[in-house]
Parts: sequence; structure tokens; C-alpha cells
Amino acid sequence: MSESRRPAGTARVLLLIAAVVVVAESCVYLALAALDLRDTPQERIVSGIGIAVLLAAYGIWQLVAMWFLLKGRAGARAPLIVTQLLQALVATNLWGVPGLALTVAISALVVLVILLSPPVSAVLRDHDV
Repeated sequence: MSESRRPAGTARVLLLIAAVVVVAESCVYLALAALDLRDTPQERIVSGIGIAVLLAAYGIWQLVAMWFLLKGRAGARAPLIVTQLLQALVATNLWGVPGLALTVAISALVVLVILLSPPVSAVLRDHDV
């Protein structure tokens, strides 16, 4: 088992760009969780709490995965790829609000391209545990 090291050079810069996008996405999910709790009517409080917990867990999971990826843990890339693919699917259902759909789709695409880019893949392959 090799020791993980932080990525350097181009891969580090790309991962930092992806981290900024993922942090922004996570903040939106955490804000949506709080707004869901605030706006849920009393008769639907159980489902409102459930949705809020899922949104918060999703946002926190993205933050944790990105943290580990920045520390050089290659295994953290897969969960981030899955979350970005899910966001791309969600974007296809948001075409009623074109600005929101484009924002969600572009942020997912940016992170996916970075996570699958040759410099990041090479560095994570070298750091794979």
C-alpha cells in the first residue's frame, strides 16, 4: 500500500479549479437543504426532513470526496464522477429554467472534464492506493 501524496503541477491546478466548482455546488445543496426545512409545510414535515437530510448528505459527501482527492486519494475520484453525472442528468430536467439548467450542466461538465483529464488521471494513477 503506497502512501498518498498531494498532486502537484498542472494536475494540482486543475483539481483546485474542480474543487472551487464542487465547493460551490455543495454550498448550493446545503442551502437547498436549509430552505427545504424552512419551507416545508407542517403536514409534510417528515418528507421535508428526509429530503433536507439527503440534500445535506449529498453536499457534504461531495466536499469530503474532493478533500480526499486533493490529498491524492485516487479512490475519491469515482464518487465525484458519479455526482457530476447525476447533476448532468438533473440539468436535462431543468430546461424549463434555461439559466439554471445551463449552470448545472456546465458545472458538471467542467468537473468531469477535469477529473478525466490526462494530467489528473496520470497523477492519480501514480498515487493509486
